[in-house]
Amino acid sequence: MTTSCDPPTQNHSWFTVEPVAPQTYAISEYGHWEEPHSYLFVGSERAALIDSGLGIGDIRAVVDQLTHLPVIACTTHCHWDHIGGHGSFDEVAVHRLDAGWMEHGIPVPLEARRWELMREAFRLPAPASFAPDRWERFCGQPTIELEDLDVVDLGDRRLTAMHTPGHSPGHLCFYEQALGLLCTGDLFYSGTLYANYESTDPVAFASSIDRIVELQGVRRILPGHHQLDVTRHQLTALHRGLRDLASRGQLRHGTGIHGCGACFILL
Repeated sequence: MTTSCDPPTQNHSWFTVEPVAPQTYAISEYGHWEEPHSYLFVGSERAALIDSGLGIGDIRAVVDQLTHLPVIACTTHCHWDHIGGHGSFDEVAVHRLDAGWMEHGIPVPLEARRWELMREAFRLPAPASFAPDRWERFCGQPTIELEDLDVVDLGDRRLTAMHTPGHSPGHLCFYEQALGLLCTGDLFYSGTLYANYESTDPVAFASSIDRIVELQGVRRILPGHHQLDVTRHQLTALHRGLRDLASRGQLRHGTGIHGCGACFILL
């Protein structure tokens, strides 16, 4: 849905900006194999950036072209590909269970993260300022620790933080009920979903899907990666698939990869 005040799809060399609702933009990094999306919600008093991508390009410069309001960086979870630009923002919000990871980093060697960052060739030219051997994962102390159902007030817009653990202990979805917009982070997108790490919880993951599939009034799902246009039907198929895995005793680590409609889940 586009209004007359929304710019059309814009390519900022590394970032692609697409309006997804009035005063709401997807900021995507299609040049990287992860294809992560960040989302900017612009209110009357301030704006919220849901996740900040890989840290390859300057996402703050893109945000500043879309709004001059103060911006709070809201975190779905503290994996490296969702917080790369957080250091450019003074206000940073995260669920308290992921706050330690934000402050100290997930205990994975930096070189392993750099390898993952560069494991596939970029599909678009990287910004001239980017150097793989100087890339650092973001670490910093959050200014706000969120709890389930806390509200991020933007003036005339309100985003509800929903605690949806499973992919990470403090994973959050953000829901704007007025427009029916649901940011799902890494809980749901089209592709392979990951619940196989030691820090993941397959049963909690399925319970979180139970929770969001029951939300009334969702008009558009805004996923954390890959295809921007995902559907309620895909979410419902994932929900059914997880319930089937649970009924067969396979909703646990070590059972491999399972197809759930358009999604796969790695356990």
